[in-house]
Amino acid sequence: MRELFHEIGSSLRQNKLRTALTGFAVSWGIFLLITLLGTSNGLMNSFTGNMDQYVSQGITVEGWRTSKPYAGYKENRLIQLDTKDFDYTQSKDWEGRIQNVITSTSGSSVILTLGNLSVEGWMEGKMPQHLEQEKLQMSAGRYINQEDIDAARKVMVLSLAHAKELSPKDPEAIIGKWVNAGKIAFRIVGIYHTDEQNWRRSCPIPYSTYKHIYDPTDKVEAISFNVEGPKTLQEHEAFEEEYAGAIKRRHSIAPDDQRGIWINNNYTQNLQMSNARRILQIAMWILGMLTLVSGIVGVSNIMLITVKERTHEFGIRKSIGAKPGDILKLIVAESVCITALFGYIGMFLGMMACEILGKTVGQKGVNIGFEEIKMLVNPSVGLDVALEATLLLVLAGTLAGIIPAWKAARVKPIEALRAE
Repeated sequence: MRELFHEIGSSLRQNKLRTALTGFAVSWGIFLLITLLGTSNGLMNSFTGNMDQYVSQGITVEGWRTSKPYAGYKENRLIQLDTKDFDYTQSKDWEGRIQNVITSTSGSSVILTLGNLSVEGWMEGKMPQHLEQEKLQMSAGRYINQEDIDAARKVMVLSLAHAKELSPKDPEAIIGKWVNAGKIAFRIVGIYHTDEQNWRRSCPIPYSTYKHIYDPTDKVEAISFNVEGPKTLQEHEAFEEEYAGAIKRRHSIAPDDQRGIWINNNYTQNLQMSNARRILQIAMWILGMLTLVSGIVGVSNIMLITVKERTHEFGIRKSIGAKPGDILKLIVAESVCITALFGYIGMFLGMMACEILGKTVGQKGVNIGFEEIKMLVNPSVGLDVALEATLLLVLAGTLAGIIPAWKAARVKPIEALRAE
């Protein structure tokens, strides 16, 4: 075995240029594959990062403007949901299919003040279930509870960003204090977590309190609930059609009007995002594999050239007793060494490139209107995937070296000795 490695090293040193060019092709192929996969993962993590804020089966329903005249009403009529729609959604008609029915207000801008400090916020009427539905994480205190709703208490939950503005030295010290929201004071009962990339402006207060003070009508901005039963895209579409049809009948909307009722189904959005991610990953794999092919072709070409140049040498070896298997083993081992050495170099550089992208490009934010998100989130590739891709390259390089090795092993000694 030691002699085998000595011969391989000697051969590679004698053909430095060809070895370097072939090694570069192999390293470049695996480097691009790892970098492309890492970048695609980072992009999809960025766009899907906020999806975990919603339950996968959550549905939100809002009124919209009609696009067709119906039952004596003109088109472009604004549909306004009301408390009757809310009660109907949680009625026995949907028992076992719809759960956790909640609603919230549209909200209003407000200036929060505590002493001589102030900050702008967005006050919204919320229900206790919003804590789970929006996947909020409490930093301190508590969220709105049912007792707050029943008694229409003047309590408020602040974001951590707002708490830092109103109480810079100790944000949690604001809990229990009364903060003025315009002309009305609210007692702060909790702080929900935010970071620099998610500066929420929402300041939840009990839904009943908001309706009593700011909007004493039966209007409902939106209705949210979880649906049980449907699992596939087709089943969810069928449920949406059934539920929308019932609401349309209640508001005299044409059955075939696609605009009267707006339904946002998080399940279908998650499914579409998963499909887009899968397509992107497949595309990146295809591009990476095409790049790998160039490295494999390079290994195959150098093996063919090596065999041709060393035909005379192989003839001498066979004339003094070398077996065809020895020739085959020598050439295949040389092919494996080239692909393995430069393949793992490319893998290491590719993973390093992903780390650098995460530390540089990944730290840059993109403003999407209501918040700022990172361009790349964790642009990395699992070590198992990187090793599998590299092993695949080594295997392909081995197969690329077998054909010229087999030809060299079959050459007769007399013919090989005649070769120039």
